[in-house]
Amino acid sequence: MGTDLLVRTRDRIARVSGQGADWVGFCAAVGDELKRVIPFERCCWHTVDPGTVLFTGSVNRNIECSGSWLAHHEYVVEDINKWAFLAHSGRIAGATSIETDGDLASSARHRSHASYGFDDELRVALVSDGIYWGAAGFLRDAGQPWYTAEHVRTIAALSSPIADGLRRAVLSRTTTASAGPNYGPGVVVFSEDGEAESISPAAERWIAEMIEIPTPTTPIESKIVQAVAAQARAIAPGTDPLELAARSRVCTRSGEWLLLYGTRLFGGAEARTAVIIQPATPHEVAPLVALAYGLSERETQITLLCIQGRSTKDMAQALCVSPYTVQDHLKVIFDKTGVRSRGELVGQVFLEHYAPRWETVAQAPPGWLVKGIAESTPPATTGVSP
Repeated sequence: MGTDLLVRTRDRIARVSGQGADWVGFCAAVGDELKRVIPFERCCWHTVDPGTVLFTGSVNRNIECSGSWLAHHEYVVEDINKWAFLAHSGRIAGATSIETDGDLASSARHRSHASYGFDDELRVALVSDGIYWGAAGFLRDAGQPWYTAEHVRTIAALSSPIADGLRRAVLSRTTTASAGPNYGPGVVVFSEDGEAESISPAAERWIAEMIEIPTPTTPIESKIVQAVAAQARAIAPGTDPLELAARSRVCTRSGEWLLLYGTRLFGGAEARTAVIIQPATPHEVAPLVALAYGLSERETQITLLCIQGRSTKDMAQALCVSPYTVQDHLKVIFDKTGVRSRGELVGQVFLEHYAPRWETVAQAPPGWLVKGIAESTPPATTGVSP
């Protein structure tokens, strides 16, 4: 694709990003823009938790797949072009036809859906500033031309602006006042081989609040829940004693934040797995707020001090920097959050929507306060060799 067309496409994606849509609307609009430069008949979009790379939302267009299928092929089966591997390897994008040298059937994922008339697939991890925010897949029907290296380069070049828009769309959902119901914790129990055995009423109600389009045929087929369960089963016993890798923070349709975490169950004849769903606590959501605004660690510290009403001099002393440095950071914070003064920053942005979530975490789980791919270790179950 020519440079001019690529620049125009990036500009159109930026305009879509500035329209303030939620992430579902954003992905739909971006998909329409991408059709100008990338051929596809079907596509899927997923948001992920940057800390654990587990799915937190899903939208499919002209394609359906069960949650158990998606979780199995993304988190369990070894295959080419798994999204988390594309993100962490820096490759960003890949096409099945290219990675298999034209032998599509050598991909387990392709073999599993070839009978539905799907052919080549182009996948892209949506990464911005080293943060993995989401994933997208574009499929061609049987008989259609395969993707080329140019298509791979094009979608890889568009990954960052799409990811930027996606994180802003997540922020748009974050700023929605939480008015959702509070059902209390729910639980889903899976057998040793991954079959869902039982589900509590609270879990069914929470799953109904999650953003998955189309809606799962049954609550236990939720892609979000199945991803957490698959990750919990895939973790070797004893390698994750605090059970931190199989966790995901999920924003519901109403703007309520949930925490999902998977755990192995012992004491029975089989090694079962459970996924617990419960409202997220403030300190679990706070890192995502900072990431969504693109605040650095230092900018986050200064914002917290602003919320406390500290003067520039006090901030400088607390951080062991000069007042001029604090002022420079404040200017950047204002630009990132779209405000013009400390009053707006505290009153309109953080105090109204986020202050209850900005609590100090004494012992944050590794990878939970995610800063970037380069600073974190990919889960062992997601990396594969091409």
